[in-house]
Amino acid sequence: MILKKKLKNIENTFGTWVNINNILIPEIITQSDFDWLCFDLEHSSIDYSSLQNLLISNSNNQIASLVRVPDNDESIIKKVMDMGADGIIVPNIKTAEEAKKAVRSIKYYPKGDRGVGLFRAQSYGNRFREYFLNSNKNNILILQIENIKAVENIEEISNVNDIDCFFVGPYDLSCSMQIPGDFKNIKFRKALKRILEFCKAKKVSVGIHSVSTDYKEAVKYKKMGFNFIGLSIDTIMLKDMSNKLLNEVKNN
Repeated sequence: MILKKKLKNIENTFGTWVNINNILIPEIITQSDFDWLCFDLEHSSIDYSSLQNLLISNSNNQIASLVRVPDNDESIIKKVMDMGADGIIVPNIKTAEEAKKAVRSIKYYPKGDRGVGLFRAQSYGNRFREYFLNSNKNNILILQIENIKAVENIEEISNVNDIDCFFVGPYDLSCSMQIPGDFKNIKFRKALKRILEFCKAKKVSVGIHSVSTDYKEAVKYKKMGFNFIGLSIDTIMLKDMSNKLLNEVKNN
């Protein structure tokens, strides 16, 4: 898995968030050279049935399929992985114990206690042995840091093994700090600095969701040291480009 290797080497990778429940979205977006797409089960209308179709739609290229699960729940994680996801993003991790739970949920024995199923990821049983033997080293686990409690506990959380990347959710993090959306606030900037320092010390990839379609925001985060950057959301890209095109035509 190309993304897994890049995360291990702390290389820059770029992806985007998919919230629109339509199988044409991955096919359209992957005309661009993204490293990964994240299908969002937490804040969209995507359900398990439509997720399966989205994963199939994205399986014909080298772009990794990540799924943001709605909760740190082993039954959800194993279902999503059995459907063929390359990895998961787990929201709102606040403690080392929660991080360890996510690791146990995505890993098979001896590293975890993920249940064994025979579905799409295992070619419906045809590739079971191959998948079982390689899954623990190939799957991707990304934990979201989106609460001030996680920032306070980042040292303990970053000590947990088998985590490929930590990913900052800026809106939820700022809300937990009672400064919603105020990304210029010194408290928010100090929180990002603390996360970056511990991830650098542990030599683990660290990312952030750059929600705006203004590329300057993403470049700023890249220069700060974030190497796993989510570029906006399909819905926001569509909205912003529609508004831009219409307004430029009207005003010229």
